[in-house]
Amino acid sequence: MTKETFMIEEISKDIVLLLMEEHGMSMDEAIRTLYTSDTYDRLTRQDTGLYAQSTAYVYEYLETELATGKMA
Repeated sequence: MTKETFMIEEISKDIVLLLMEEHGMSMDEAIRTLYTSDTYDRLTRQDTGLYAQSTAYVYEYLETELATGKMA
């Protein structure tokens, strides 16, 4: 496992937990919400560098996407 892959997985785990806590989602719903988002697409593309940001920073992008339907 590369360092980048590890970072992506850690951020993803934390975001799923945040979605469950803050939006009352089930684990399946939170995973589906994250994995089908543009935010996750950008998180997993190493050319964006989003994986190197904090969980809070990435979560803010996802919150914006969920509220508006598009990335910030």
